[in-house]
Amino acid sequence: MRVVHDPSDLPACGRRWVAIGVFDGVHRGHQEILNAPVKEARDQGGVSVTLTFDPHPETILRPDTAPPILTPLCEKASLMERLGVDQMVALRFDAGMAAMSAQAFVREMVVARVKAGGVFVGFNFRFGAGGEGTVAELERWGEAGGFEVRAFPPIRLGRQVISSSAVRRALASGRIAEVERLLGRRHALVGKVVPGQGRGRTLGFPTANLDLGPRAALPAPGVYVVHCQGPDGERRGLLNVGHRPTFDRGPISVEVHLLDFEGRLYGQTLRLELLARLRGERAFAGPERLRRQIQADVARARACKPEERGHLRKNCRSGYNPEVMR
Repeated sequence: MRVVHDPSDLPACGRRWVAIGVFDGVHRGHQEILNAPVKEARDQGGVSVTLTFDPHPETILRPDTAPPILTPLCEKASLMERLGVDQMVALRFDAGMAAMSAQAFVREMVVARVKAGGVFVGFNFRFGAGGEGTVAELERWGEAGGFEVRAFPPIRLGRQVISSSAVRRALASGRIAEVERLLGRRHALVGKVVPGQGRGRTLGFPTANLDLGPRAALPAPGVYVVHCQGPDGERRGLLNVGHRPTFDRGPISVEVHLLDFEGRLYGQTLRLELLARLRGERAFAGPERLRRQIQADVARARACKPEERGHLRKNCRSGYNPEVMR
C-alpha cells in the first residue's frame, strides 16, 4: 500500500473511495468504515483510500490532555493494508491544518486534492477549525461537490460502544481479552531497541529495551506473554512494563526477553503482539528471588498456547505473585 503525506502525490487511477478519520487503534468500529471503500473499489472499480492525520490532532489541539497513541503511523498503515486499502494519505496535522475551516477542508482537500468520488466516515466525525464541520454538512457539501457520503452508526460489543477510548481504558487496566475483543485481533506494541541498564543479563535473562515513542499507549504495569516479530523472524517473548521496583523504581520502561535468542538487537524495530498478562508489578526481596520468579514466568510463557489465552489469563489472576521482570 502506498502512503503519502500530500494528496497531490496520489497516483491517478480511477474513482477514489475515501475513508476519513484518525482511526487510532483500527478497532472493529474503524474496520466497518474502512471495509466499505475497499468493497466499493472492488465492486465498482477505482481505488480505496484512507485519509488520516499525523500526528493525532489532539496532540496539537490539546497537548496536555491528548490521549496516548494506540497505533503509530507504521502500524496503522500495515493494518489498513491487511484490510485491503490501496492507498493512504497521512495529512500533516499542524497549526495551519487546525485553523482550516470545515468548508475549506472539503473544498481544498476532499474535492480538489484527494478528488474523492465517495466518502465514508463515522457517525461522530467532526472536522475543520474547532470541529465546526458535521456529518450533515459533509453530506450537503457532497451533493454540491459531486461525491457521495456514507456515515456509519456506532458499532457495539454487547452494550458497549467500540471506541479508541474504550480500547485505551482496557489496555491501561491490563484487560488483554477485552482489548482483543474490541480490536478484533491482538494488540501490538511497535518500538525500536535502545540500550538499557543490562540488569536482565546479570540475572540470566537479557532483555531488549524498547522505545515506543513519548505518547505510546502502554498496558498496565506487569509481565506479559508476547509474540515478537523482528528482522530475524518470529518468536515467543516475555514482556515487562514497569518501574523496576526491586531495584530503584525509576521511570517506566518497556523491555522484552526473547526466548531462545542470542544476539544484538540495538537499532532494530520489534513488533510485539500481546498474548496474555501473567501478573502485575511488585518489588521482590532481592535479585535472587526475582530470578526465580522470572524462571517461572519463562516456563509459563513457553506453555502459553494462543488458542488457550483466556484460560491462561484466568490462571494468572489466581494466586500468582505480581512482579516486574528484570
